[in-house]
Amino acid sequence: MMSSDPVQIVRQQQLLFKAGKTRNISFRKRQLRTLRELLEQHEEEIYEALRADMQKPPLETYGTEIGLILMEIDHILSNIESWARARKVGGALINFPSSNYIYPEPYGVALVIGAWNYPVHLSIYPALASIAAGNCNIIKPSERAPNSSSLISSIINNHFDPGFLFAVEGDAETVQQLLKQPLDYIFFTGSNRVGRIIMEAAAAQLTPVTLELGGKSPAIVDDTANLEMAAKRIIWGKCMNAGQTCVAPDYLYVQSTVKKPLLKYMKRYIEEFYGPDLRQSEDYPRIINRQAFDRLTGLLESGRIVVGGDTDEADLYMEPTVLDEVTWKDPVMQEEIFGPILPVLEFTDLQEVVESVSSKPKPLALYLFSSDRDNQQKIISEVPFGGGCINDTLGHLGNPRLPFGGIGHSGMGNYHGKTGFETFSHKKSIMKKPNWPDIPLRYPPYEGKLKWIKRLIS
Repeated sequence: MMSSDPVQIVRQQQLLFKAGKTRNISFRKRQLRTLRELLEQHEEEIYEALRADMQKPPLETYGTEIGLILMEIDHILSNIESWARARKVGGALINFPSSNYIYPEPYGVALVIGAWNYPVHLSIYPALASIAAGNCNIIKPSERAPNSSSLISSIINNHFDPGFLFAVEGDAETVQQLLKQPLDYIFFTGSNRVGRIIMEAAAAQLTPVTLELGGKSPAIVDDTANLEMAAKRIIWGKCMNAGQTCVAPDYLYVQSTVKKPLLKYMKRYIEEFYGPDLRQSEDYPRIINRQAFDRLTGLLESGRIVVGGDTDEADLYMEPTVLDEVTWKDPVMQEEIFGPILPVLEFTDLQEVVESVSSKPKPLALYLFSSDRDNQQKIISEVPFGGGCINDTLGHLGNPRLPFGGIGHSGMGNYHGKTGFETFSHKKSIMKKPNWPDIPLRYPPYEGKLKWIKRLIS
């Protein structure tokens, strides 16, 4: 097995890339098929690792980690030939005659830095697009999910040429050492705070980056919504992974006239999903560690608890909790929650929501529950956010044809499907010109030619 020395890792990947091996489409497809087979072979071990890290139930592990990766691989394998093909585009009259093409080509060595909340998905999924584009790849899984990190490294490093795909375990110091190397692309998923550090390090070497961050993603419910369905889908999206999801509904904005029945439905669905004693449910995960647990319990002091509120420090258990009578000044509204706490704000007119959400840092996701098409279009067209759903939560992540990514403080760049392939590809522009005819208009002397140049260009 190759050393974990960052200098040696990057050097070996540079050598393999320069040899041209990854430019072969068949080679890329073989690597993706191998990865698919390995994930299926190690499915049970992945379940065990995620259960050990955060008591994640197998269905959530498959649905949000393994299954989405397999679906993405299948989508890439079905389309990579067309994505990688040079694309002919129209020419400019000033260059007549000419043929013009865009050639997608790999950057070189890409570093993918994963996150702990979906440790398998967020380490491997971005790398799929990079593999498809023809890059060599270093994956850094999150040390905060140690069992998953160890398993990812074992699966990858025991079955792939380290010059092509290699997983590096370690902490923040390991990442810092990797960032000092001459990388060709950096893809990071994590917090806004760390994203700034990554971008600063990349700027020192002018390395292109994609940052998938987070933010306070609202769920908005107006008085035309199907309240029972809205409650069901918001609670599902909020409680998935115990709220430790970058696109989870971070807070609820509900029209005053329907708040009371909506909260009643929410309480009902929490019990229906997880039973009367959530501690005993095999379907409800735990908070990742003590530090995160302590931060979340501090946020429970905001507003008034109307649903839930039970915690167990020893078990890192936090019951899904709804906070009413919350204002934008409360601590729970000052940061991304990243846990099973749902603060509630009220509105009387949807314009209030547009102005309020638009005045804050742009969220990664937004979810509107409404049967009013005008209200739907108003939110879509007037509020900036990364992506989202109408009358659902989280579902947009499950379509590889929809680009995923943030805007402003919630991130930069997109991936998934063809968009991911393009993210990890440089678009090389080529104009091919014949030797004849050679129109003399562009050559000196220029006297008398200006009016003709103007006609050609304008």
